[in-house]
Amino acid sequence: MITHLVGLSLGPTSAIESGIAIREAQTGKLIYLDKLFSMSDIELFFQNYTSLKNSVICISLPWDNTMLDGKWRVLSKPYQLIHTLGNFPNSENWMQRFSPRGSELFRDLASQGADISRFEVYLSRQKLNLYSNYKERSSADCKFLQSILKCEYGFEELPSNMMPVAQLEAIIGTVLAQEKLKNNTAKIFEFKNLDVINIK
Repeated sequence: MITHLVGLSLGPTSAIESGIAIREAQTGKLIYLDKLFSMSDIELFFQNYTSLKNSVICISLPWDNTMLDGKWRVLSKPYQLIHTLGNFPNSENWMQRFSPRGSELFRDLASQGADISRFEVYLSRQKLNLYSNYKERSSADCKFLQSILKCEYGFEELPSNMMPVAQLEAIIGTVLAQEKLKNNTAKIFEFKNLDVINIK
């Protein structure tokens, strides 16, 4: 029986925080929020998490920050489909959009019976009508996301002061896990042998 919904917003490196959020599956109440940094912190969390097989877990895909220098490459990486053309060299893996960070750990947890899916934060925000017109991860965007989660999605436990963006994105993971529990999600692609899902 599923008792908990877990969202993990995974940072691309240990220098960027990862957020974890846990909700009760029956009541929808948010019972745990935290920040983690290194993969050993995340591994330790899951080793000590007693409801692993009774949870639906959604883990975000972090952007791959390893690329050639240059602002235009940073900005073009999420949008350009140049790998389909075949006439651009893929030096230093700059066309790889998502980081494989933690993939081995998550595959191991899935092989132990955990219900784990991956999700892409920005695609999920669009499907859930959580997308703002502000610059992504700016303070205005974070405040908008926190307000709409509190008002529209009923997360009354959220404080009035601004929360870290990683924790807010982890809450989006719990919302997606709840939709998966209702069979309202679909696989959009696969990444490192785990399904990447979004709202139907």
